[in-house]
Amino acid sequence: MVKCAITSVLLAIAVLVPAQNGIKTGLDNLLEHPSAILKCGRVGVIVNQTSVTSDGVHLIDALIGRGVNITAIFAPEHGFRGTADAGEHVSDSNDPVTGLPVISLYGKNKKPSPEQLAGVDLLLFDIQDVGARFYTYTSTMYYAMQAAAENGKKFVVLDRPNPNDYVDGPVIIPSQYSFVGTMPLPVMHGLTVGELARMIKGENWGNTASLDLAVIPCSGWKHGDPYSLKIKPSPNLPDDRSIALYPSLCLFEGTMISVGRGTTYPFKVIGAPVKSLGNFTFTPEALPGFDKNPMYKGRVCYGEDLRDAVSPRGFTLEYILRMYRLSGKGAEFFTSPSFFDRLAGDPSMRQDIISGKSEEEIRSGWNAGLSRYKAVRSKYLLYGDAVR
Repeated sequence: MVKCAITSVLLAIAVLVPAQNGIKTGLDNLLEHPSAILKCGRVGVIVNQTSVTSDGVHLIDALIGRGVNITAIFAPEHGFRGTADAGEHVSDSNDPVTGLPVISLYGKNKKPSPEQLAGVDLLLFDIQDVGARFYTYTSTMYYAMQAAAENGKKFVVLDRPNPNDYVDGPVIIPSQYSFVGTMPLPVMHGLTVGELARMIKGENWGNTASLDLAVIPCSGWKHGDPYSLKIKPSPNLPDDRSIALYPSLCLFEGTMISVGRGTTYPFKVIGAPVKSLGNFTFTPEALPGFDKNPMYKGRVCYGEDLRDAVSPRGFTLEYILRMYRLSGKGAEFFTSPSFFDRLAGDPSMRQDIISGKSEEEIRSGWNAGLSRYKAVRSKYLLYGDAVR
């Protein structure tokens, strides 16, 4: 087997001239500038439906076509094809096209086991993130990096731009760590997955300092630039609008408010079967490709249509504070207080909302933690710095 020294790959590709005709992902750059990575023996890939080239060719097809020895596919939440609902169990299987084993990294098995890595020399991660702490693809990466470090496997991240490139929201506290918050990040972390991988190793989160890590950068993009996704990253984020609203609206998942799951415009409307919430109505139903068992299925919900509203810049509490007030439910508004706290990252947010604090007052409690995070973040950036 060809010796695989991946530590120099980052430097070799990071100096690529930015694409003149658009953005190129790490996958694009890897294929255009073949490296020792493609000769690293047995490769396990952590991928889903977003793992495609700019021309729409899936990573698996592209690498097998170049003779790469892929021995296993590892799938995150929503599955290898990205069709499973949020929280839905995803079973191990075999890919009907390639015959390769597909190992689920969602559910009880969030971290590859030594047995699952026995036939792998290198793990290759290529999944599109949306820049929010509670979007679980980065949790999958975190646990896979831990497993690679523990088992002496190489780890390569094929980078992609962040479509929600802001740094905002409270930094999660350790007591609230879960699969929707595995690392000390704010709600919007302002990193690409490659930069986040560098931070995980550099800060030794999960005892990953010894990990043999390389990041293949994207090109033609820098922090502060917009980025539009061609493929929806999960069933209920169908377009740029839902992705932009997602960091602010996801908090509703711990409340009585529906975010439009079961409609063709999820994360673009909010409401519940309470007429005081607004004049706009929607009725969630089981919809193939969106949500099979949505909240308030078959019931008319009243609330707000945010499809044409001004997009928030970063993370805002505007929507949740307004729905809380209009509901008149008080603390009962939070139907799952513990889940809301995990999403928020700190129980103090819920307590501040109940006590009637304004967004400005609530935000004042984030400042110190956010400033510390920004200082750490600055050490791992690959694409300039335009903190928004």
